[in-house]
Amino acid sequence: MIKILDLQFLGASEAIAAFLIETDSGPVLIETGPYSTFPVLEAGLAKYGYTPADIKHVFITHIHFDHAGAAWAFAEHGATIYLHPFGERHMNNPEKLVNSARRIYLDQMDVLWGEMKPIPQAQLRVVGHGETIYLEDLQVKAWHTPGHAVHHLVWQIGDNVFTGDVAGVKIGKGIVVPPCPPPDINVEDWLQSIRLLSSLKPSQLFLTHFGAVSEDIPHHLLDLEKRLLDWANWIKPYFEAQTPAETIVPIFEEYVQQQLLEGGATSDDLEKYAAANPAHMSVAGLLRYWAKNNEH
Repeated sequence: MIKILDLQFLGASEAIAAFLIETDSGPVLIETGPYSTFPVLEAGLAKYGYTPADIKHVFITHIHFDHAGAAWAFAEHGATIYLHPFGERHMNNPEKLVNSARRIYLDQMDVLWGEMKPIPQAQLRVVGHGETIYLEDLQVKAWHTPGHAVHHLVWQIGDNVFTGDVAGVKIGKGIVVPPCPPPDINVEDWLQSIRLLSSLKPSQLFLTHFGAVSEDIPHHLLDLEKRLLDWANWIKPYFEAQTPAETIVPIFEEYVQQQLLEGGATSDDLEKYAAANPAHMSVAGLLRYWAKNNEH
């Protein structure tokens, strides 16, 4: 049974989810959210009769703070953390991860994300592409899905797929948008990953931002593909003109807001989209993408 736990990030509902899977052999968690929302996650687990110490298996889609920032707290209670091979060294020693994030978020770092502690190597379990983890009555299959991040993967349980960020951000009845933060957005890889998701023929996608998508999944993925290309191509002329990011951000924010409103988002939804996927991060990520492309 899959339970969606709303982590109430920055006080906003439907911004970040964690997923609790109840099995005969105990509860399993997919995604942890940041440590800043750990008390909310604890309360969510308690609602179903569990404490963090009951969670012995935690699956993260990638190592960004909003997905894996609280993984260390479960490791301290003895959990095994399952992740992409490229994320292992950063979770074992998060100093570089924390320092680079601090340069972006400055004095907001602790409010947004909270603490990040190292996870002992013995409790990190890297998973290969197409590998299945067998947990008594549960089988969890990993698919490497780069594009949003090189260390991104999705988890498949039956015909349900837990997609992290690679299937986009979709809140309420709003449209799906691609979160494109630095440092390693790669549009070509992402398009390949979307096609992989499509080939799995899932009956439900579980988005960390936010919740289950079960209606017309092919349309959802096609829409994401189109918007990813649209955003990348929108940024390209600004990159070529060497426009400073701070000039682009307000124009891009307006562009995205218009897309969201035309797609049926309410003003309340706009705030949730902004919490889950701030536009300035996509500007930074896509400028970096075009800069890398320009080097080749």
